[in-house]
Amino acid sequence: MRKRILFVINPISGGKKKTAFNKQVLEVLDLKKFDPTFKITNHPNHAYELGKQAINEGYDAVVAVGGDGTINELGSAILGTDMPLGIIPEGSGNGLALYLGIPLNEAAAIRRINKFETVEVDTGEINGRNFFNIAGIGFDAFVSDHFATENIRGPIGYLRSSMNVFSKFKPSDYTLYIDGKPYEREAFMISVANSPQYGNNAYIAPQASITDGILDVCIVHKFPLYLLPKMIFHLFTKSADQSDYVEIIPGKNIKIVRDARGPVHVDGEPVEMGEELEISIKHKSLKIIC
Repeated sequence: MRKRILFVINPISGGKKKTAFNKQVLEVLDLKKFDPTFKITNHPNHAYELGKQAINEGYDAVVAVGGDGTINELGSAILGTDMPLGIIPEGSGNGLALYLGIPLNEAAAIRRINKFETVEVDTGEINGRNFFNIAGIGFDAFVSDHFATENIRGPIGYLRSSMNVFSKFKPSDYTLYIDGKPYEREAFMISVANSPQYGNNAYIAPQASITDGILDVCIVHKFPLYLLPKMIFHLFTKSADQSDYVEIIPGKNIKIVRDARGPVHVDGEPVEMGEELEISIKHKSLKIIC
């Protein structure tokens, strides 16, 4: 029997039109092995709802056609089940897909699904919300919050949000408990990385692995403005861990206490959370087709 696959399409992710996507799948997917169905998201959390329906309706796999936010919703729906998640990268950053080596080209990514090879990966949790790539607070969380209101999607919109936030952003004080050990830090931002990169090949935690059962807590300290180009250079040369302003501490159970509630980015999507953040990892809890 052919495997039933549900393609969940986010029509606005990455600022890319996807009107020809269904036709592309029908041309490239091995229709002798797979029976595809297509559904389009039209409101927040819709991909999560469609993922839950796919479980109840007996699909063999679901595929996120979108960015890390779409992957997050769909992955959260099937987490802990035997149903694998496929990825067609169509987001602004595509951090998880790039790390897993999934091609950004649609046809090439669909051909990966034809092979139907899976890997078991770790997933993180922050105050009850799942994340698969990176969660964070501070500067990048405020950028995600600003980006959500941008009318320009994709890398250009994200860059514009980054510059707007950077001009007025101030570091904050945090207390961290990493596997029970306390740390007091003033930080520009703190990223908790399951995989090494945000997206677009910007690596905040070059040594992170999605299968090692460990999260990398990346603390970016306050740095002088004139060093911004060097900090960006570190990100794109996989050398952030060599910067004097970046401290990386591995851990499995993390608690972060901050002065006030505010935005947290969860796989790039902004979420309002309180002063205390409880973060943990679930080892090899999701199957991904790659």
